[in-house]
Amino acid sequence: MLFPVQKVRATYPALADGHAYLDGAAGTQTPRAVIDAIAGAYHAGLGNVGGAFPASGRSDAIVAGCRAAVADLVGGSADGVILGPNMTTLTYRLSAALAKDWGPGDEVVVSRLDHDANVRPWAQTGATVRWAEVDPATGELPVEQYADLIGERTRLVAVSAASNVLGTRPDVAAICAMARAAGALTYVDGVHATAHGPVDMRALGADFYATSAYKWSGPHIGAVVADPAVLGRIRPDKLAPSPDTVPERFETGTAAFADLAGVTAAVEHLAAMVPGTGTRRERLLASMAAAQAHELELFAALIAGLEAMPHVTLYGKPARRTATAYFTVAGLSPRRVAERLAERRVNVWSGHSYAWELTAALGIRDAGGAVRAGLVPYNDRSDVDRLLEAVAALRE
Repeated sequence: MLFPVQKVRATYPALADGHAYLDGAAGTQTPRAVIDAIAGAYHAGLGNVGGAFPASGRSDAIVAGCRAAVADLVGGSADGVILGPNMTTLTYRLSAALAKDWGPGDEVVVSRLDHDANVRPWAQTGATVRWAEVDPATGELPVEQYADLIGERTRLVAVSAASNVLGTRPDVAAICAMARAAGALTYVDGVHATAHGPVDMRALGADFYATSAYKWSGPHIGAVVADPAVLGRIRPDKLAPSPDTVPERFETGTAAFADLAGVTAAVEHLAAMVPGTGTRRERLLASMAAAQAHELELFAALIAGLEAMPHVTLYGKPARRTATAYFTVAGLSPRRVAERLAERRVNVWSGHSYAWELTAALGIRDAGGAVRAGLVPYNDRSDVDRLLEAVAALRE
């Protein structure tokens, strides 16, 4: 299916400023439908949930609608969608709750591929930490090593569905299957992966799947999706009068209700990027598959162009990846490269991007990391060409 990129681009007001937005791996722009949904919620009037008046009822409906939308996006259950300000905060909350039942000698398995938000919350629980290593030459996370890492004392395996800097897509289903066979839980960081193709957390075998709406055209809201039965066995710290139901007992404080309306609008936007029929879940799968094919086609040109430049060093060449490039330019710091590209209105990120362990394994963390350029559905060939022209101009 031909992806209608120009039609998609027209829905994003920010793209009219003439910049090539290749910074999507750190956060995407928002379409008009999301902006209107957030403004509309405020215009209509909101109240806290559980009240007897209409404004409160609108907030109740927004929360329920948001849970259903996120569940459709990742293939989970609406009753298992925990909402919060971001993935990091939710992961720390869940790690603390799970660790209440762990004792001396219990183990967690983390990987050096992951964003630190799926490493440090588990490493700081007091459990023994076992590390899955990355092949620095390819950027792959070899699945075979998990047979030695997972054992009878493993309580949880944390792994990324896609690296936020190299784009590597490890064999999450195989890793989750090994963890399940050992009686361990799995916590999959889908923050980067969700924006770049169809997601089915049940097919992955994930007990917990984390995502952040601002990576897929929504507002700054995080979510963790799990089987409600699994959540029912976990007792997080909470205020005495706050709800003790699942998933509400995992959510602290008052939610940003208008932003939750924006999350639902973002999911609807993703489902409608290409024409389709069927349920929202079915339309999401088709639309995200088309977007993924579009991104990877552009990415082939981006990677080929960078590989042809003798002054550029690319990191990682995994077999399965998102459209995310991580590179350095000879003679310039990553920050200086980003500044020079910004002068040409090409937006990229530089640094470690919180891939703390991975950039150390690659040997570049202390030197400022690298430059990250990532494609999302609204990027087109002109964005790629502008990046390549700007990087080519940096040759000494």
